[in-house]
Amino acid sequence: MLNRRHIRVKVMQTIYAMHQNGSDQVEKEQRFLLNSIDVIQDLYLMMLSAIIEMGKKEAEYLSLSSQKHLATSAEKNPNPKFVNNAVIRLLSQSENIQHALDKRKINQWILNDDYILLLLAATRESELYAAYMEESATSFAADRDFLIALFTEVIAPNEKLYEYLEDLKLTWIDDIPVVNTFILKQLTALQSADQKWKLPKVYKDEDDQEFAKDLLIKTVLNEPELASYFSDKTPNWDVDRIAELDTIILKMAICELLRFPSIPVKVTLNEYLELAKEYSTPKSSIFINGILDNLVKEFQANGKLQKTGRGLL
Repeated sequence: MLNRRHIRVKVMQTIYAMHQNGSDQVEKEQRFLLNSIDVIQDLYLMMLSAIIEMGKKEAEYLSLSSQKHLATSAEKNPNPKFVNNAVIRLLSQSENIQHALDKRKINQWILNDDYILLLLAATRESELYAAYMEESATSFAADRDFLIALFTEVIAPNEKLYEYLEDLKLTWIDDIPVVNTFILKQLTALQSADQKWKLPKVYKDEDDQEFAKDLLIKTVLNEPELASYFSDKTPNWDVDRIAELDTIILKMAICELLRFPSIPVKVTLNEYLELAKEYSTPKSSIFINGILDNLVKEFQANGKLQKTGRGLL
């Protein structure tokens, strides 16, 4: 599910938290890092189960409405199209999803069904829902396309849902877009109602997990040395005045250049410039690009830049 850029983000956030807390307990912080990555699976399951619970709540609503003493004609004969949506049924009946929900004890929507009711209300108020319910023709493709649009336009951007998830787990702030994008990718790939829903692994492979651990440890344990490489490259800047996030990004980038021989130089430079653009000050990417560009030339000249295998590309 995660790519290496997001792993770099998680490492950067962990180091920043260590600085803010004055922590020097590397093993403890490594456990924090790995846990913050592992619980992304919980976020993924919560977003999927929100769709499932919306279907269940709508079915309950239709059933109760039809049993009202003074039920209207529409209430006695409700339109079950949303409840019968083929993709919602696929998710609801997935043994893989249910097993994962049970294993990881994901039951937040049962305990906090107000958020599901909010999502349902927003769904019913949407033009998207009205157009879907009015269309008499049905097909798996139409059901899938509706749910993709619903997830994109109503569920994922819901501010109340976002605030709840943020309050539940602060480390999810940057994970929510990653998880939602992955779910949309999976929804888009669905072709039939009998297709099995595959649960993703958080890491692409074991190498990515080792990369997360190594990047944290090698950066934290060598911070003074890594800082020394750029301390004299900023004549117009007092090192103490450089944004702390910029210094962390620089240290991580230099660590990766020098201590990860299989990662190409261009990949490292591009990744950390993107991190600077997204997470630091507007001028940070220019500042960091200038320092790293000079350092790469210096490392190449003095033979410090030792790349092997894929890192030579």
